[in-house]
Amino acid sequence: MSEKGYIRGPFGSALRRPELKSEGIPVYEQQHAIYGVRDFRYYIDEEKFEELKRFQVKVNDLIISCSGTLGKVSIITDEDPKGIISQALLALRPDTEKILPDYLKYFFTSRYGFTSITSRSTGSVQVNIANRQIIELIKLALPSIHEQQIIILILSSLDDKIELNRKMNNTLEEIGKALFKQWFVDFEFPDENGRPYKSSGGKMVNSELGEIPEGWEAGHFGNVVENFDSKRIPLSNREREKRKGDFRYYGATGVMDHVNDFIFDGIYLLVGEDGTVITNKETAVTQYVWGKFWVNNHAHVLKGKNGFSTEVLKLFLEVTNIAPYITGAVQPKLNQNNLNSIPVVLPKKEILAEFSGLIDLLFSKYRQTHDEIERLTSIRDSLLPRLMSGKLRVRDYEN
Repeated sequence: MSEKGYIRGPFGSALRRPELKSEGIPVYEQQHAIYGVRDFRYYIDEEKFEELKRFQVKVNDLIISCSGTLGKVSIITDEDPKGIISQALLALRPDTEKILPDYLKYFFTSRYGFTSITSRSTGSVQVNIANRQIIELIKLALPSIHEQQIIILILSSLDDKIELNRKMNNTLEEIGKALFKQWFVDFEFPDENGRPYKSSGGKMVNSELGEIPEGWEAGHFGNVVENFDSKRIPLSNREREKRKGDFRYYGATGVMDHVNDFIFDGIYLLVGEDGTVITNKETAVTQYVWGKFWVNNHAHVLKGKNGFSTEVLKLFLEVTNIAPYITGAVQPKLNQNNLNSIPVVLPKKEILAEFSGLIDLLFSKYRQTHDEIERLTSIRDSLLPRLMSGKLRVRDYEN
C-alpha cells in the first residue's frame, strides 16, 4: 500500500446524521462496495468535506465493506464523483508501481484473499474488519506489473462475458414482464384481428377483480399452482458439511450450498416463505430454477397448472404486490394459505396458450444464457485461485 494506503471511514461522532444533506458531495456507503453501484443517499457540503478530506476517495482506491457484510470490493474509477467514505467502509490505496488495483481486487475476490480479511476480523455481535497492522501481514503472490496485466486481462475477459450475459437475461426478464402486463393487466392482448383488445373496443365485464375481458374469470393463485412444499427437507450446516457435492441447495433467496443428492428435477419456481420474502417493490422474492437440486424449508416449491406455465407464475408474481399477504413483524412470512389466496385473473385457455408459446422461447434463451454464465463462472473461479497464488503462472497459460 502507499504511505497513507489504509483509510478507515470516520467515526460516527465525526459525521452526524444532521450534517448529511440531500445534495452536494456524496458519501460512499456499504452498498457501493457490496454491489458496485453509485446511487447515493447522503451528501455533505464543501465545508464538511474540507474537514473530512482525509477520508476522500481517489482514483484506483479499493473501497471495502468492513462492518457486517465483510470483504466486498469495488474500485474507484475516474468516472466516480469525488466524495468521502462512511464509517462502514475501508479504503485501500495501492502503490500502483508495485500492484495494480484490479489485481488486488481479484486477490480479495479469491477465496484465500476473502478469508484473509474475514478470518482476521474482530467483533462478536457486529463483525468489523481488522486493523492496518494485521491487514499488512496478509501474504499474496506479487508478480511483475506485466504479468499482473495479463492475469487481469484473462479474468476480466471472463467477467465481461459473464456481465454481458447477465444484462441479456435482465433484458429478457423485463421483456417478459412487459408482455405479461400488456396482456393480463392492461388487457391489450391481440384480438382476433391482431389489434390490442381493450383499446380496440373489446368487451369488458364486471368481476370481483374489477373489469376483465368477456369470457375470463376471477380466481386465486391456488387455482393455478401445484405446490411441492411437503417434499422439502432442510439440512443443518453440520449435515451439509457431511454431504458436500455438486447439487445446488437452495434457501429463500438463493443457493446456500452444494450437496451430494437432489430432491427435485425439472423446472420450478421457488418463492421465499420466511425471512426475506418481499422485494423493495413489494413483489415476491422468486427464483426460477431448473435441473436437479435440493430445497430447504424457507422457500415454497411451485409449478404451474391449469394452463399456467411455471414461467407465467413467475411473471405474475413479479408484477403483483404481495405486501397485504405477508405476516409477522419481526420475521416476515408468506405462508401457503396466504400465497394461494392472492387474486388471479383466469384468461381463456387459448389466450393463455398463445402467451405461453410466446414466452417459452424467451425463457429457453434465458436458461441457455444462465447455463453459459455458470460455465464461465466455473472457469473463472478455477483459474482465479491458481493465478492469484502463483501456482499457475502466465507463461504456463500462454504456452
